[in-house]
Amino acid sequence: MPTVSVKRELLFQALGRSYTDEEFDELCFEFGLELDEITSEKDIISKEQGDGKAEGASDIIIYKIDVPANRYDLLCLEGLVRGLQVFKERIKAPRYKRIMPANGGVQRLIITEETAQVRPHAVAAVLRNITFSKDRYDSFIDLQEKLHQNICRKRALVAIGTHDLDTISGPFTYTARPPSEIRFKPLNQSKEYTASEIMDLYRTDSQLKHYLHIIENKPLYPVIYDSNGVVLSMPPIINGNHTKISLNTRNVFVECTATDITKAKIVLDILVTMFSEYCEKQFTVEAAEVTYHNGKTCIYPELAYRREKVKPDLINKKIGISETPSSLAKLLTRMCLKSHVTGNGNNIEIEIPPTRADIIHACDIIEDAAIAYGYNNIQMTIPKTYTIANQFPLNKLTELLRQDLAAAGFTEALTFALCSQEDIADKLGVDISSTKAVHIANPKTAEFQVARTSLLPGLLKTIAANRKMPLPLKLFEISDIVVKDSTKDVGARNQRNLCAIYYNKNPGFEVIHGLLDRVMQLLAVPPSKESGYLIKAAEDSAFFPGRCAEIFAKGQSIGKLGVLHPDVITKFELTMPCSALEINIEPFL
Repeated sequence: MPTVSVKRELLFQALGRSYTDEEFDELCFEFGLELDEITSEKDIISKEQGDGKAEGASDIIIYKIDVPANRYDLLCLEGLVRGLQVFKERIKAPRYKRIMPANGGVQRLIITEETAQVRPHAVAAVLRNITFSKDRYDSFIDLQEKLHQNICRKRALVAIGTHDLDTISGPFTYTARPPSEIRFKPLNQSKEYTASEIMDLYRTDSQLKHYLHIIENKPLYPVIYDSNGVVLSMPPIINGNHTKISLNTRNVFVECTATDITKAKIVLDILVTMFSEYCEKQFTVEAAEVTYHNGKTCIYPELAYRREKVKPDLINKKIGISETPSSLAKLLTRMCLKSHVTGNGNNIEIEIPPTRADIIHACDIIEDAAIAYGYNNIQMTIPKTYTIANQFPLNKLTELLRQDLAAAGFTEALTFALCSQEDIADKLGVDISSTKAVHIANPKTAEFQVARTSLLPGLLKTIAANRKMPLPLKLFEISDIVVKDSTKDVGARNQRNLCAIYYNKNPGFEVIHGLLDRVMQLLAVPPSKESGYLIKAAEDSAFFPGRCAEIFAKGQSIGKLGVLHPDVITKFELTMPCSALEINIEPFL
């Protein structure tokens, strides 16, 4: 959970009253938050430095408050105070408005085609006639950092840039250029650098070094210019010093570049709604126009309100209470979800504000109603029904087989569910397209590119890692594989397979064949053409020609067994013959 640090004096001033530490702790609990720690600026600096000294630090009391990870609207003092005030019914939830400039001079951000290679999306807005104080400014910067670490996924999905609009002139251009062609003075620096030099400059920076990997291997770096060629920022690394915001800034141009447009819209909405409170026209945000290279034009921020309907009976049932529809509507309104009863009390219509991107399902609305009602106020009852748990049949069969395979002299192995494309395709002599493998979109290493479609490669790698152990090596594994399946809602399915392998100076096919017979005996499947099992000669690139058989049981093919091909053995860095068996055990349930 993110932790928000707020000065107690500022917090109580904004709330309009003082609390004891115990009272505020209770208020946080009622609102679904937790007062994690009460400390001071001096204590924080002392802990960070580790020397017990904090020269120049104040004794101002600081509250550290844990907020839910999806409540982006509570990540700053402004949002926290607003939420608590509405919760205590001291104020009504503000109505956020997007306005167009009176003179029609809307700020424009043009996205060029080159950005598609790095960060293809951008959104923008203007906070017009805003008034900063030192505390407001600090909160503004801190919220950006909190969002970067949270929903922005350390700037990988979204990077926020805020600029003094009076120091630049639109229209602005968001493009991507080779690092050598980008040159500007970074934030808080005294001279200009090329983009490559900037990357080197921040390679040892304790904060910015964590973001360099996002673009450093790209042929083009993203950059935003104004109409005079002034660099606003090189996202997601650093802003330009020319557009630096100060306490005297009156107009703020906000831009968010992103790889995920939905996240970018949420981030922009949160940032501008939180600080539009300090604009001359409270809770209004000036729109900006974003134009894509294909001519598509969008107006941001969206600040969209939407309506949802939930039945009061459903809320009462899920929480375990018996409140009237009007009472439930009042509870939700206290959570910044303006609600009223419709349809003769059969429905509650809820207005979801742009600050509540966490509301994506009826259960989220019900959770807010439960928080406002008070978890401690829900009467505890004994369930009316008794249920007795039972083991999943497939897992029970798996456990029984494990015991008997171990009794047969085989050692169980547990291998990774993810592997490289080479393991399940090239090394087994098949094309990756024929494996029905599920690919990982952004694998961190070459070892975890796909979900395994066979248990065999994992066991072979296990033997390779234990070559020095006394022979023979007899291993087995009963685990899930993953294959594409268009009939499933997720496009893939799991399948429980049994795989066994025998590694020795001779192939030991008779050992593997004998194990198959033992498994079938345990499954009460007799050797028979009609209702039992049988094996037929087959060809498979992973097996030696003429030494492979397909296994049929209950009228369907369940797997193969045989002597592995020498090419397969050598590709897994083995030197001796090997026999293997792999079958699907799900048909035997």
